Amino acid sequence: MTTSPPRTARRPHHRRRNAVLTSAVLTSLALLAACAGPPKGDAGEVTDVRLSASTPPARGEIDSFNWAVYAEPPTLDYTVAFDYPQNTILSNVCESLMRWTPALTTEPGLAQKASNPDPTTWVYDLRPGVRFHDGKEMTADDVVFSLGRQMDPDNAAAWAQVFQNVSAVTKSGPLQVTVKLKKPDSQFPQYMATAAGVVASKAGVEAAGKDYGTTGGLACTGPFELGTWNKGQSVELNRFDGYWGTKAKSKKAVFRVLTDPSARTNAMLSGEVDGGYLIPTESYVRLRGSGTGTLYFGEGLSTVNVNVTNMEGPLGDVRVRRALSLALDRTGFVKAGLGGAGTVTNSLTTRAAWAAAPENTLKNALDGLPPTGQDIDKAKALIQEAGATGKTLTMATSSIGQDVSLLATAVQAAGTQIGLDIRLKTIAPNAFTALFTDPQAREGIDMFPLTYYDSITDPLDLLTNFKTGAYMNFAGYSDPQYDQLVDQAAAVYPVQQRMEITAKLQRHASEQLLWIPVAEWPTALFQGKRITGAPTTISYMYYPWAADVGAAQ
Repeated sequence: MTTSPPRTARRPHHRRRNAVLTSAVLTSLALLAACAGPPKGDAGEVTDVRLSASTPPARGEIDSFNWAVYAEPPTLDYTVAFDYPQNTILSNVCESLMRWTPALTTEPGLAQKASNPDPTTWVYDLRPGVRFHDGKEMTADDVVFSLGRQMDPDNAAAWAQVFQNVSAVTKSGPLQVTVKLKKPDSQFPQYMATAAGVVASKAGVEAAGKDYGTTGGLACTGPFELGTWNKGQSVELNRFDGYWGTKAKSKKAVFRVLTDPSARTNAMLSGEVDGGYLIPTESYVRLRGSGTGTLYFGEGLSTVNVNVTNMEGPLGDVRVRRALSLALDRTGFVKAGLGGAGTVTNSLTTRAAWAAAPENTLKNALDGLPPTGQDIDKAKALIQEAGATGKTLTMATSSIGQDVSLLATAVQAAGTQIGLDIRLKTIAPNAFTALFTDPQAREGIDMFPLTYYDSITDPLDLLTNFKTGAYMNFAGYSDPQYDQLVDQAAAVYPVQQRMEITAKLQRHASEQLLWIPVAEWPTALFQGKRITGAPTTISYMYYPWAADVGAAQ
C-alpha cells in the first residue's frame, strides 16, 4: 500500500475483455522492459531491466522453504489485510471468491461461476466440496458471514469501501450467494479477487472471537494453513492436504521477519532464506551478480509517491504541493532509491493499468500532466506566492529500505532548496505499516513515502482514493465534482467507456497533486538456486503463490 494493486469472469463481453486485457498487459510488460532502466549505470544501480512474466516452473516437491518479509503483520485478519507483509502471507492461507492470476487477469476462485443477470445483481455459484482447514465444508452461510464482516462498521475493515454500494448479501441456495447493489458498480466484482472477497469459516471466526487473526488458525480454505507464529521472528505455514485444488509443492513455508534491509539481503546471499519479494533496492546489484540465485523483475502495477496526509497546513495550498513536485529530483531518486529499476513518472497510475484503454483515451490520461523535471526557480516562486517560506512540514521515514529512506531525504532536500523546513520522523518498519490502518499513527505527519500497488488492473483502483471519505484519503480531500466523476466511472461496466471517464479523474488528481507521483516501480523477486515457481508479478498479493514454489532441480 500500500502501500495500494481488477478482473472477473462476468458476462461474455467481459470475458472477451479479459483475453484482450491479458494481451495488452503482456504487451505493456514488453514496453516497460525496454525502458525501465536508465541508459547508464554504476555500482549502485542495475541496467538492462527486463520484466519476466514468470519464473521457471518447479520440477518437484520440497520439504520447506524460507521467505523473507520486511515486517511482521500486526494481524492476519483478512478484513485489515491492506499491506505487503499481511497479504504476502495471507494469500496462501485464505482464498477469495475470484482469483487474480499471475498474468493479472481474473478467473474463478472459491466461486466456480460469477454471473451478472442485471446491472445491480451479482450471483456467485460456489465450488462444491471445498473444505476449511478444520475439515468442515464451505457453504453459502460462510460467504455471507465473511463478506458481512467487511461491511460491519465495528470491524474498521480496510476493505469496507469496496462494499459501499452493496445493499444486501444473501444466501440464494446451499452453494449460491447473491449480492444486490444499490447501483451498478464495475469495481465490486473485480475486488472479489482481492482480500475483500476472502471466505472464512463462520464457526471458526466466531470461535476465535477477538483473537481472530493473531492466534490459532485463520479458518480458511487455502493450500496452506497457519502453523506456528513465533512473534517477532517468523510465521510458519503448513501444507493443507485437504485442499480442493492442486496441492502445494512444499510441505511448509516459513516467513522470516527481517526488518533490517542488510540482514534480508545477507540472508538471501547465504541461503538462510530462499527468497523474497520487495528486495532492498540497494541490493539489486549484489543479488544479481551473486551467483546464489536469480533476481527477477515483473509487472508491479506500482507507483512510488509522496502521500500527502495533512492538508490543514501548508500542503493545503496546491501551490506548495506543485512547488515540492517541481523541486524533487526524480531521476536521482530512481537511480539511488530504486537502484535504477524504475521510470520517472508524472502519473499517479501506471501505464499498464490502462492496458485496455483505446489509444486516444490513454493519450488523454497521460499526456500533458505536470512536468517531472526540476525547476527550482519556479518552485521558489510558488512557495513565496503561497506565503509558505520557512513553514515546517514533517515527513515520515523508515529503515524498511532505501526506496523509503531516500525518497524522504529527497523530499527534505527539495524543501530546503525552495524555502521549506521539512523534518523527518523515523518510524520502525513494523510501525510504518500502521500508517495505512491507524489514524493515530499519522498524527503529526504531513507526508510519507508510499508505494501504491493496484489491487485490480484498473486505474480507478487508485483514483478512487481521493473521493470524499475514501479509506486512503488520509488528507481528507473533498471535491463534489470529483466524487461525481468517481461514481459515474464506477457505474459503467464496459471497460473502454469507463476509462474515458477515468481519464478525467486522472488529470484532475495529477494536476492537483493529491499525491506527488515520483516513479513507476516493477516487482522485484529473488529466488535462490534451490527453489523456483514463484510468480514475478504483483499477483502474489492475492494469488496463492507459495503453492507453486518447489524444487528447481
